[in-house]
This record gives sequence, structure tokens and C-alpha cells, in this order.
Amino acid sequence: MELLSTNVCFDGEHRRYRHHSATLECDMEFAVFLPPGAVAQNPLKAPVLYWLSGLTCTDQNFMQKAGAMKHAAKLGLAIVCPDTSPRGLNLPGEDDSYDFGTGAGFYINATEQPWAPHYRMYDYVVKELPQLVEDQLPVTDQRSVSGHSMGGHGALIAALKNPGRYASVSAFAPIANPSECPWGQKAFTGYLGGDTKAWEEWDATLLIPTARERLPLLVDQGTADEFLDSQLNPDALAEVCETFHHHINLRMHRGYDHSYFFIASFIDDHLDHHAQALGLR
Repeated sequence: MELLSTNVCFDGEHRRYRHHSATLECDMEFAVFLPPGAVAQNPLKAPVLYWLSGLTCTDQNFMQKAGAMKHAAKLGLAIVCPDTSPRGLNLPGEDDSYDFGTGAGFYINATEQPWAPHYRMYDYVVKELPQLVEDQLPVTDQRSVSGHSMGGHGALIAALKNPGRYASVSAFAPIANPSECPWGQKAFTGYLGGDTKAWEEWDATLLIPTARERLPLLVDQGTADEFLDSQLNPDALAEVCETFHHHINLRMHRGYDHSYFFIASFIDDHLDHHAQALGLR
């Protein structure tokens, strides 16, 4: 890993790294916050919250806007933020729109050309990046996962598809039923093809019925979110959770939108949710 930058923050460190990803066949950058104990002279390894960001974001949005590091430092929780897609591959159509290609990897494994060799963000965030981080940084193999919007979708499917891998999961304004919304349909058609049966393993609402582990879901959603009705559909997720007795705490917040102002307002609740599951509280 190549260290790109480091900043002292709440007596811990925020770092950015670059590495070559064998999964994505390109160089990738990611950010990490290490709490004070993990950067002490005799470091104590910290459990990790993997944060998956939304459409158009990089590894930097959450770290700079969410205001998470002060509370994470107190809890002794590390945070790792990957990028949202491969970059700079010069694939045809990669930069034609904000909701497909660059910045829009959707945390799935593409099967369609020319995307299949590179757009494998699911394998990257679930397998390759955690292994790299755990091998080379002062963190444990205790993991939790969270995210926003497209990243909320990514967090939910990562937890639902990998029983035992994560201690907890949460999401802000997730794309909860991507098979049934324009963002998801565009991405799934491009990355996975037109057979909607192939989409089912990447849709949290469709994964709930057969989930082999039922981690409680903490989901926050703003009522003034401009994408609530057209893209996010938390009601579909809540309904299937009720049907199959999968605990969900869907909190609707009056007046809040889709922005990082919303995330910053409630991020401490999510950090506490994960800290409790990871044994930090």
C-alpha cells in the first residue's frame, strides 16, 4: 500500500492509501480512520466499520462531511471507506452519466462486457479490501458495515449474503429495492444484463426471505429526501422484513433530505449500534 496522506484527528489518524487491486485490475484509493489506541506506541488493534458511499462519491466524502471521527475515536472504532467504483479504465460509456460507470459501481459483480473484468465492487469491498486492511493495519477481523444510498444498498447485501462475516449492519437512505427503481434497473441492466432473475441476488428486499442470518437492520430515512418515492422504497424492505420476522428499525426523520447534513445528524447513533455489536460498549 502507498500512503498518500495522513492527518492527526481526535488523537487518532486519518490516512489515505493507494494500492493495486487484483479484483478490479486497476489502482484503487481508500481512506481509513484509526482511533487513538491503534496509533499509540503500543497499538491496540481496533475493530472496523466499513462505510460504503453513494453515487458520485469517492473515499473522501464521508470522512470530510459525516463528522464521525470524534465519536469513533472515543469508541475505539476504526472506519474504512473504499471508493465507489474503479476509475480511469477508459471503458466506453464509463463517464457518460452520473448513475452508471465511474462513481457508480453499485457494489455488485458485473457479468456483462466490458464491465465484467473490472466492475466487481462486491468482491472488492467484501473480500479483497478487508484482507488487505487486516493484514497491513492495526485492526482486527471484527467487522461491521454501513453506507448511504447506493452504499446503503451495498451494506445491506454484503451483510445478507455473508452470514457470520459482519457483527452488525446499518444504512442511511438505502436503495432498498433496486430491481424496482430507475437507478437500480439502469445499473443492473448494464452490469448484469436483461435477465431480471440474475438481479435477485443483489437486491436486499429480495434477499430477506432466504437470509441465513438475521442481523437487526438499523435504517434511517429522511421524509424530505428528494429520492424517497422514486428510488429508495424503504417500505418494500420494511414489509418483507415484517413478513419474514427480520428485525428492522426503520426511523423516518421529518424534514431531513438525502445529504450529508442528514448523515451527520444521526451518525453517532449508527456508530453506537455497531460499537455495541463489536463489544466496544
